[in-house]
Amino acid sequence: MHRFDQPLHQGRLIKRYKRFLADIELSSGELITAHCANTGPMTGCAEPGSAVLLTKSDNPARKLQYSLELIKVGRTWVGINTARPNAIVEDAIVSGAVKELKGYEGLRREVKYGRGGKSRIDILLEDEKHGRCWVEVKNTTLLTEPGMARFPDAVTTRGQKHLQELTDMAKAGDRAVIFFLVNRADAARMGPADEIDPVYGKLLRKALKAGVEALAYQVKNTKRGAQITGRLPVVLD
Repeated sequence: MHRFDQPLHQGRLIKRYKRFLADIELSSGELITAHCANTGPMTGCAEPGSAVLLTKSDNPARKLQYSLELIKVGRTWVGINTARPNAIVEDAIVSGAVKELKGYEGLRREVKYGRGGKSRIDILLEDEKHGRCWVEVKNTTLLTEPGMARFPDAVTTRGQKHLQELTDMAKAGDRAVIFFLVNRADAARMGPADEIDPVYGKLLRKALKAGVEALAYQVKNTKRGAQITGRLPVVLD
């Protein structure tokens, strides 16, 4: 389990705005503005009045002391802090919870790669026997219909570039994985959001044909932390 590094504080979302800001009423009644580490629209995950959980930084230099971590959608806590998924996946790989990525001796984060070396891969696994495995992690929070998680929730030229770079790695003979971290416990399957970003969907299918692997794993969020609970099927139809 990936545990939060600070205690969680309860609150209620008043509004989210300017992408990185969220006004919150804490359970004490205090009104605060929290940092929202998510560049997407958070479709379906930003309804005013929703219960939220936040961490509070001890760093006095921070302008915003609180960070929005989880928001409750129905009965499910959804992880919207995009600064956490890489660590969640790393913990799961190290613990052996992701069986498809077992057997690698080395793990590095934020390694330069891609065209001109201008990109950074989220996780690079290395092993003398198994070679290299490039893993790009995508936090997935969008639910378009009951049980159906989709990515992305907005057009993502950056995500399109990542797929092209993973395709290059696969064609060069390395292992390449696009890892969808479905950060909510109410999904049963995962697929591309073709209606939102058709280019991403096309590039994903092209990448898979070129040898890129798609993994989708589900997370159950609680006040204790984020626990990967199992693999979900990736549906392309």
